[in-house]
Amino acid sequence: MPEYGAGGLAAGGAVRRDAAATAGAAVGAEDDGSGGVIDVHHHFCAPDWRRWAERQGLVGPRSLPPWAGWDAESALAVMDRTGIAVAVLKPMLPARYESAAQLREAVAVTMEAAAGVVEAYPGRFAFHAPLFLDEEEVSSWTLRRGLDELGAVGVNVTANYRGVYLGDPSYDRIFAELDERAAIVDTHPHNLPDGPAGGRPTVAPGGPGGPPAGAAGGPGGHGAPGGPGGGRGGPVAVPGLPNFLCDFLLDTTRAAANMIRTRTLDRFPNLSVILPHGGGFLPQIATRMEAFAYAFDPPVEPAAVRDHMHRFYYDTAGPLSPAGTLLATVDPGRILFGSDWPACPASVVTDLAVPALAADPAFTPALRRAVNRENALRLMPGLVRA
Repeated sequence: MPEYGAGGLAAGGAVRRDAAATAGAAVGAEDDGSGGVIDVHHHFCAPDWRRWAERQGLVGPRSLPPWAGWDAESALAVMDRTGIAVAVLKPMLPARYESAAQLREAVAVTMEAAAGVVEAYPGRFAFHAPLFLDEEEVSSWTLRRGLDELGAVGVNVTANYRGVYLGDPSYDRIFAELDERAAIVDTHPHNLPDGPAGGRPTVAPGGPGGPPAGAAGGPGGHGAPGGPGGGRGGPVAVPGLPNFLCDFLLDTTRAAANMIRTRTLDRFPNLSVILPHGGGFLPQIATRMEAFAYAFDPPVEPAAVRDHMHRFYYDTAGPLSPAGTLLATVDPGRILFGSDWPACPASVVTDLAVPALAADPAFTPALRRAVNRENALRLMPGLVRA
């Protein structure tokens, strides 16, 4: 059992760290929050779900990738090595479901398991409820069960469901329910669609955080082989380039741009939307989007582009590139730490991502402290429990 106070961050705010988490931090230097990090991007494939899915014949014992083998001991070990005090679980349900009833059962198993982890390790974990936006009744039930009863701190959604992106009016009913709860909407990319939207199935394949199309698995994503693109063999791939390397970033960018186009944050002003991986390509193309805002259909005012970009939240999972462009483009109070573990290997998190963030010249100690901890606490104050 890791040596850590039962009250989590509220019990002192510091965890044991190795050299990877102390890169760039001198003794006696200004506190940069690296001893009490809040990780908002921690993938979670529940062991209970894996056993249930095997019994249902949805997955085989060897069909899931290594990063779907989540266990608390490994999670806590990585967290303690990197100074992560609290991790917010992003549920993964990587399978094709045969009916809405089976999907609901999968979501129920996953959320009960996540709530059990939170209870078993007080102060160390929180969780998001997984939504399947193209399955309205299951999503509405998930909100009631996850947010209202089990204590989820937000919901996890995918950038697109069979080619229909976040911001589409077909999701308005669920977004209205989320807005009523002032919910946190945590997003994640997946495969790019393979053609115009249409012919969506009753039940979406997979779930938030599932494996990519045409593969046994890959970092992050949503869905099982076939992916949300569906039909005609799935999205076009570039040989030798895994989808998470480039396509995931574009998928997030498309979702953000579509939410800007449909003025999602104006229509649902109580939502807090988190974009992963530094917002994909969004910060890099901000000026381009403003300059060509008239090309949206319907046209968008340039000021609306900038306004939405300052209202989104952005996590650092990836690992994050040098942050100068991000900080020059978005509100620094809305940047959150994300590890992407276990989709991102522990060695990448401990030896590359965390040290790079600590050494990034764009961040002052005060900014690092905000990214590591304070911004997340303002967004999710319930993470600190006495």
